[in-house]
Amino acid sequence: MKKVLLIEDDTILRENTAELLELANYEVITAPNGKIGVEKALANAQTIHIIVCDIMMPELDGYGVLETLSKEPTAKYIPFIFLSAKTERQDIRKGMDLGADDYITKPFEEEELTSAIESRIAKAAILKDERESHVQKEDDNQLRDLNDLKNFFDDNGAIFNFAKEEVIYEEGHSSNYIYLIINGVVKCHKFDEQGKELTTALHKDDDLFGYTSFTQNMPYQETATAIKATEVVGLSKSELVDVLDKNHKVTLELIQLLTDNISGIKDQLLQMAYSSVHRKTATTILKFAKKLNRNPEDPIKISRNDLASVAGIATETLIRTLSRFKKEGIIEIEGRNIKIVDYQQLQEMY
Repeated sequence: MKKVLLIEDDTILRENTAELLELANYEVITAPNGKIGVEKALANAQTIHIIVCDIMMPELDGYGVLETLSKEPTAKYIPFIFLSAKTERQDIRKGMDLGADDYITKPFEEEELTSAIESRIAKAAILKDERESHVQKEDDNQLRDLNDLKNFFDDNGAIFNFAKEEVIYEEGHSSNYIYLIINGVVKCHKFDEQGKELTTALHKDDDLFGYTSFTQNMPYQETATAIKATEVVGLSKSELVDVLDKNHKVTLELIQLLTDNISGIKDQLLQMAYSSVHRKTATTILKFAKKLNRNPEDPIKISRNDLASVAGIATETLIRTLSRFKKEGIIEIEGRNIKIVDYQQLQEMY
């Protein structure tokens, strides 16, 4: 049963109109003036289907009722019909300008009132469906997590292919793009004052890299190079900032990713500072095995310089350590290929 709020200060007219609507199978709530009408409208906003309101009333007139309710989120979409003896054009226009849905003059026929109520309730139901559909579409377009963000990269980014050892971007260059690896491996690295290379991160399939400040025009803080033939998709920083501004859940996940990366760099720096050469070498081999292979026990093909730069030791020291691992049966070496033979022993060193 549809519910009508009837606001009318004339007692006889209010009672007669309420009876008329009840006979037409409506549930009716009544109010004797605008002030009480607003109170009842707000108290029953979730269940009222339409408001029928007189204009000329004490304490608060019909215009005031409509203006007040139009500012309330719970009541502003309730259909509103003015009921009044005022028939001058400017009165009608004022009511419509305030957002009234219809205007019925007294005296009125029963059919005129019920017909107006039925049509306005139907219209309100259609508009409600459209609003909910619009909200649902907005929800459907929302990116929920990093996987959705990566799909956005796939759908909207530019594809780049890099050969083995090709530089993707250099430290100091404008940070125009953020990248997602489709397939391949990328190392990010820096050079110290003596020209010694330090690998700061390794990235594999489905990893994001290349992000600097999202609020400032900062250059890249490191160089990125393809370790092997690599395909990436790049999204401009301005596009990504726009996406993150509209999808706060993804922003929080990206912040967590950045936090994890910082923690990883700190661990790497601690290892370089305090770990033994054996542990540094074992840890680095395991890192490359994890990044380069789906099965970590498969052979990895990596330059000794790259291994040394990640481990934070001299290349000559790394080579001597690899030779010792080979003699102990921990790894096998064929040219540039390194195969882990005793995976458990490497992990114990780690």
